[in-house]
Amino acid sequence: MQKRFSIAETKNKLPSIIHDVEKGNSVELTRRGKPVAALLSIKEYERLCGKNQDFWSGLMAIRQVIENENIEISDLDFEGLRDPSTGRGTE
Repeated sequence: MQKRFSIAETKNKLPSIIHDVEKGNSVELTRRGKPVAALLSIKEYERLCGKNQDFWSGLMAIRQVIENENIEISDLDFEGLRDPSTGRGTE
């Protein structure tokens, strides 16, 4: 569960909050009960801000996951994904 602290509360507990965040927990900061910011580990921050892969690298990464996890994909997985209608009629 994500922890929540008011900004005023955070000022008094910052060192212990930072230690908790370093362990991988995220913390939501609130002002007047409404979320305004979040603290997260540098590892999580870098993961979220990482450079986007080009299409080919992303495709190869997905293929590697499929192979490593022995995921099988068949034609049945694609059934119903495409609308077979011809669209609007011409007048």
